[in-house]
Amino acid sequence: MQDLNVTLVQANLLWENTSGNLSHFEKLFEKITTTDLIILPEMFTTGFTMQSKSFADFMEGKSVNWMRSQAEKKQAVITGSLIIEDDGKYFNRLIWMQPDGELNYYDKRHLFSLAGEEKHYTPGNRKIFPEVNEWKILPLICYDLRFPVWSRQSPPFTELGAHPYDLLIYVANWPDRRVYAWQQLLIARAIENQCYVAGVNRVGEDGNGVMHSGHSAIINPMGERQAEIVGEEAVLQYTLSAENLTRVRENLPFLDDRDEFELRR
Repeated sequence: MQDLNVTLVQANLLWENTSGNLSHFEKLFEKITTTDLIILPEMFTTGFTMQSKSFADFMEGKSVNWMRSQAEKKQAVITGSLIIEDDGKYFNRLIWMQPDGELNYYDKRHLFSLAGEEKHYTPGNRKIFPEVNEWKILPLICYDLRFPVWSRQSPPFTELGAHPYDLLIYVANWPDRRVYAWQQLLIARAIENQCYVAGVNRVGEDGNGVMHSGHSAIINPMGERQAEIVGEEAVLQYTLSAENLTRVRENLPFLDDRDEFELRR
């Protein structure tokens, strides 16, 4: 297992403007040098809109094909969520696009009821564990952050080994008025799961007048904030240390004492 180069892209999303956002991200991508993984915010083509029918794309549509072409161009995995219509249903779907054009996806499980997300989208019921440079990764979406059982490195994952993943990702449209919770929960997820955490949020005001201040960050397995972007558009590149991850897990094997439980929902 070698070090992993990750890139966080914190952007001011254009409201319900897919073409404008894709063009804007292309310009931001010009700042990216060699990297293994590029992470974009939640609903990066539209902002956090409940107009699912009006702005949904398809798995072979414009946005997914854009991700495919950009992943090939940058020779890196690209991930972020967007609105997808699939079999007559609408999903807040995270796409995991590889440089060779192959993809996987995760549908947001915990839909944000305060905004009525569950009225417009269908929840997912499975996780994915893609790998990059032998790093096992668990990508999740925004509100999932508030539900630690969903991300817990726990006995239900024993078929994947003692540590089912090494990097936990959250892509988000997390508002500034609750950004303290965002910061603290990212730290908590890193500590309790002994993994790196990458949280990628947006900045700017959305179409509902909700402000976002970003605070996209990299947290190490001890819960220490290694890098953070606050209040502005920026591209952050950071190298995750495989040696540090291994050392923490070997010297402090806390997960050996974890509880057993079963997910029923």
